[in-house]
Amino acid sequence: MTDRIFLSSPHMSDEGYEMQYVQEAFDTNWIAPLGQNVNGFEQELAEKVGSKAAAALSSGTGALHLALRAAGVDEGDIVFCSTLTFSATANPIIYQNATPVFIDSDHETWNMCSKALEEAFGKYPNVRAVIVVHLYGLSADMDKIMNLCNKHGVAVIEDAAESLGTYYKGVQTGTFGDYGVFSFNGNKIITTSGGGMLVSDNKERIAKTRFWATQSRDSARHYQHSELGFNYRMSNVVAGIGRGQLKVLDQRVEKKRYIYQFYKRELEHLDGVEMMPTNEWDEPNYWLSSMTLKGNVRPIEIMEALEKENIEARPIWKPMHKQPYFEKYNFVGTDVSEQLFENGVCLPSDTKMTDQDLEKVVKIIKNLW
Repeated sequence: MTDRIFLSSPHMSDEGYEMQYVQEAFDTNWIAPLGQNVNGFEQELAEKVGSKAAAALSSGTGALHLALRAAGVDEGDIVFCSTLTFSATANPIIYQNATPVFIDSDHETWNMCSKALEEAFGKYPNVRAVIVVHLYGLSADMDKIMNLCNKHGVAVIEDAAESLGTYYKGVQTGTFGDYGVFSFNGNKIITTSGGGMLVSDNKERIAKTRFWATQSRDSARHYQHSELGFNYRMSNVVAGIGRGQLKVLDQRVEKKRYIYQFYKRELEHLDGVEMMPTNEWDEPNYWLSSMTLKGNVRPIEIMEALEKENIEARPIWKPMHKQPYFEKYNFVGTDVSEQLFENGVCLPSDTKMTDQDLEKVVKIIKNLW
């Protein structure tokens, strides 16, 4: 598999920052359950993104789940959720026995459409929370979304799993709402192999989520539990990898931007090709360079042509309201997210790609025209 070109794979630092922290965990025998790497990763990530507090957790999904609990979402509550996303965004709503209502995208951002969100508020007045996704490292239009949510007094949870290093009007995504969630899964812009982070300016609620994440163990000599708990805390070894990865985040964003600009320069002149949108207020991390097709060449043709050369590509996310499990839930919007799914393709965006790799991908795609 060494000659395979991946969509987005783990990329450890050349300087070996990660091993320094991991070795320290081994040398001090702080392997589990927590330790200085966990504390350090929380503090350093919070400082990097501009939040007052952070909780290091075992996954971004776990972080979303605890964000919903912290926001008071419970059985029977309605939660508005971006439809164009991975299922991990929506699953925690079901964990809480709440009811999702899926909101369409707009063409300008590929993210939650503020007009559809406004329409949804008119239809469903008793909403507990809104989960807005920053897809592929593109920022949603947060001013419009926050204005609507503040007007209706609902909690905002940002699924920034794909957008660490993305800025909206100079502010890191994931820090506008009540809670922000980042992922360090193996394919993300920085990785801990698996893991997530919940951030908020509400230090008290973050402390509460840490409590829930450690099985809600009360402060007692014996094991005592007065609330439902979860096994969601990040290990000290994994956190050490995260601390090292955080040091190279800016480098990874720079390389992702380079990859996007390479594709845009080489492909956007082809008939029917349109690269994913950027806006003057949006500074994306370009996690996955994606494009839509309106001509005779279809996404499956590109994916199959690349696959023959051992190159990974994939479709745009299939909207949640079109998924077999979630299709019974309501949807507000038109068909923007469906169009993006049907016409979109994510191109290999691995930060280890060379110019030769990029040229190979581009040549294969151009040969289809």
